[in-house]
Amino acid sequence: MSQEYAAEGRYAAIDVRPAESPHLLDTMLEGVRLMSEATLLGMSWPCLRRLGLRQMGAHKPHDTPVMVLPGFMGGDASTMALRRYLGELGFRAHPWLLGTNDGTERIQSELLKRFLRLRQNYGQPIALVGHSLGGVFARELARQFPSDVTQVITLGSPFGISDSGSVNQLVRVLFERVSGDSVDEKRARMLSHRPAEPVGVPCTSIFSKRDGVVHWRTCLERETPVTQNLEVWGSHCGLIANPSVLHAVVDRLSLGQNSWVPFEADSGARVMYPRDQKIYA
Repeated sequence: MSQEYAAEGRYAAIDVRPAESPHLLDTMLEGVRLMSEATLLGMSWPCLRRLGLRQMGAHKPHDTPVMVLPGFMGGDASTMALRRYLGELGFRAHPWLLGTNDGTERIQSELLKRFLRLRQNYGQPIALVGHSLGGVFARELARQFPSDVTQVITLGSPFGISDSGSVNQLVRVLFERVSGDSVDEKRARMLSHRPAEPVGVPCTSIFSKRDGVVHWRTCLERETPVTQNLEVWGSHCGLIANPSVLHAVVDRLSLGQNSWVPFEADSGARVMYPRDQKIYA
């Protein structure tokens, strides 16, 4: 169904606006907010684990393997908390085992091999969770191999970027020096020339309007019956260790391959999310 909608263009278009940079204050406080979110995760871990087990009871668990992709200049250490949490709840969560995500053509080639190897080893489709640039790569894998991916969950991933002005300038300069491509060149070199288009599998984009690295509008999925944009409170770097994010990721992964429905926090967890989730106003 989702592929038909993507092919025929029957989805709601996101507002087309001039490129906007992340708020300067949010950028300056990224590091402090990351430490705060990591500290909060540690303090809330027992409660979050109980909440996760309750989620698993509400949604019949399944055994879909999960691969977690780190963001730009991150590695498996950056995704350890998320993978540990998923593992404690019974998910088969895998690191990407490729070292630092430097965004180069080499890393994309190695990622493709890793994905195909994991898919072959399990003999079934896998779910992809990607932080920032890792989420951009995850969507492109799903676009290439939709029958091999159950769903994609992106965390602050700027797949809708159309102008380098939407990225923090220090991050942009670092990205261009390390990857060897400008933001525009990287976008043109992606496996798809229109990376913001729906990819043909269920996709959930988790984002923060207080993102200090990329502007939040670049992280929005176009609306189809199997896509959703979910706002949380947090920093860009902290999304990978944010209690609200971990809670939402478990909810998404607990769904069976053919039973995707939009996320809706139950009464006990609504306080974890901004009340107004409408983003197409």
